[in-house]
Amino acid sequence: MTGYLVIEDGTIYQGEIFGASGECFGELIFNTSMTGYQEIIYDPSYKGQIVTMTYPLIGNYGVNRADAQSYKIHLEGFVVKEKSKLYSNWRAEKSLEQLFKENNIIGIEGVDTRKITELLRDKGAQKAGIFSGKQDKKQMLEKVRRSPSLVGRDIVKDVIHKKPYIWNDSGRYKVVVIDCGVKYNTLQLLALNGMKVVVYPADSDYKEIEKEKPDGILISNGPGDPEPLHYVIKTVSNLVEKYPVFGICLGHQILGQVFGGKTYKLKFGHHGANHPVKDLKNGKIYITVQNHGFCVDISTIKDPDIEITHINLNDNTLEGIQHKKLPVFSVQFHPEDAPGPRDGRYLFEKFFTLVENGKKNRH
Repeated sequence: MTGYLVIEDGTIYQGEIFGASGECFGELIFNTSMTGYQEIIYDPSYKGQIVTMTYPLIGNYGVNRADAQSYKIHLEGFVVKEKSKLYSNWRAEKSLEQLFKENNIIGIEGVDTRKITELLRDKGAQKAGIFSGKQDKKQMLEKVRRSPSLVGRDIVKDVIHKKPYIWNDSGRYKVVVIDCGVKYNTLQLLALNGMKVVVYPADSDYKEIEKEKPDGILISNGPGDPEPLHYVIKTVSNLVEKYPVFGICLGHQILGQVFGGKTYKLKFGHHGANHPVKDLKNGKIYITVQNHGFCVDISTIKDPDIEITHINLNDNTLEGIQHKKLPVFSVQFHPEDAPGPRDGRYLFEKFFTLVENGKKNRH
């Protein structure tokens, strides 16, 4: 079926629809990962966005249940140069197109993803829509321009579970994960590091979390603008002086605001599995997985007890902080590596050590 990708600047691309039919709207961004498309599709941080893959061939190894990173697909639409007509992998259970049909997700192929990426790099992230079938171009463009922006919206509540749940009930220490849109591999790595894992929705009161008597707190990744999330900031503010705390991506932005920092929107965001980050503590450079459109303004971190630990080598934006006196730290990138390189896993070991030391000190 013929379809259109319509961008708010007036650019229109004609292609072929796959998956569901209809129309969808979101902020158009590009992801530079060469593999890992299933983990990207299931990442809750893509809520409200249409994802363009810069790698030209997508879908060649199919999809499977094991690699899903959430209970459902959260992105709004998917743009590729070419969807593979065949898939082959011993773990594959179905095709990308089958997955999209079953989950009512619209994809479009046969468009110039290279040109789209250049457009977004020049003009910044744009609102866009995917439309199936022949439609009036002026009407499509009007619909896109009327669609909501990500700025100032709380979309965390659209992706989280409404009630607490137990991920792993065996381990030496208990960690409460504040779920802002957590990826399952984060929970899995906590479990592999010997932790009991209990997940609480982002809008939980801190007193409910304290009833769990946790040994540590992890604030997860999640979608959208961190500034409107006053309820999460309040919750974390009441926990940071009591427990070891680890923040990831949106969790990092929450901690940044807890310590007085301000956030802002990046021009086109960081999305991909090949972003170089320097750890200022050990001097090493790590290749990281990133997925965020907002960032903590490094110049607004005025608290003398907060030190900068990581810097993005592409644009020198803030990638990590830690408290000098409290066992609290965070990173902007995704150390749970689903998809992507495993360079950041050492941070889970760091968190485990802080939890372990905190437990010993309390006894």
